[in-house]
Amino acid sequence: MPHTAVVILNFNGVKYLKQFLAGVCQHSIPYAEVWLADNASTDESVAYVQKEFPQVKIVVNDVNGGFAKGYNDALKKIRADYYVLLNSDVEVTANWIEPIINLMDSDPKIAACQPKILAYHQKEKFEYAGAAGGFIDKWGYPFCRGRVFFETETDEGQYNDTVDVFWASGAAMFVRANLYHQSGGLDDDFFAHMEEIDLCWRLKNMGYRIMVCPQSKVYHVGGGTLNAESPRKTYLNFRNNLYLLLKNGKPYDVMLRIYGRMVLDGVAGLRFLLRGDFTHFWAVIKGHFVFYSQIPKLLKKRNQLGKNVVNYSHTEMVDHSIVYAFFVKGSKTFKQIMK
Repeated sequence: MPHTAVVILNFNGVKYLKQFLAGVCQHSIPYAEVWLADNASTDESVAYVQKEFPQVKIVVNDVNGGFAKGYNDALKKIRADYYVLLNSDVEVTANWIEPIINLMDSDPKIAACQPKILAYHQKEKFEYAGAAGGFIDKWGYPFCRGRVFFETETDEGQYNDTVDVFWASGAAMFVRANLYHQSGGLDDDFFAHMEEIDLCWRLKNMGYRIMVCPQSKVYHVGGGTLNAESPRKTYLNFRNNLYLLLKNGKPYDVMLRIYGRMVLDGVAGLRFLLRGDFTHFWAVIKGHFVFYSQIPKLLKKRNQLGKNVVNYSHTEMVDHSIVYAFFVKGSKTFKQIMK
């Protein structure tokens, strides 16, 4: 089997290391090395792993630069053919590595892949962060096979096929190491949230495939860094969604789509305001103003990335609005959305 490194990014997460690291080691070694990439934790995380799991290799980052910078800093020091970016709050299962590595090894055009991701606390349900593979609509709204907005489906085997998707979840992402570095890795400016969508979009524009392999299955707690009610998460999601649209969208309509998002985000902000959620309303406003201030920098990135673009058109980007389908037409599942 090609050399694989399972890399768990951690910041003050000793609770999850105590809960899940033993299972990761049990079901990964000897198929893969297990690494702890510690993001300058101030708890006992590093000391705990050193004492209880001497087989786990450790790299300690100088600062907590978030999910994106944390992985970029750590992966510069880890040599492997495949990286597995794994959240610390994920329970893996037996034989979770081999099916994906075998799939990726069969086609050098497969740049990244994810397992089926189910909810740890409701194991029959798909989990928000990735479910059975990610897609995106024309306005940049991400959704998944098994999850549309906050509606998650029960896993009844309806998404057990191995297929191409638009993005693979950063909660459990397998990625070719050479392509990770060649594409520039995760974008540090995202800090957290949607940086994996940005990476996958870049890889697809470069002509590579992103896939889901449901023969591999994991369970994700979710919300370990920022819960769904956090204004900080709202800010990052709205800002980063605009970032990835401007960086990666089709040249001839990217500004139209950003204008459309301005309108839709305005509606979302107004909805927060009418509900009395002033912190979330301000998070949307702040996300937009920070985006506007970063446009010159983002355009420079776009121009640089454009040198490696093979194709801007992807069938996994649906050419209609999931906002309209979900909130107006009442389409609550992936299959209904895709109709």
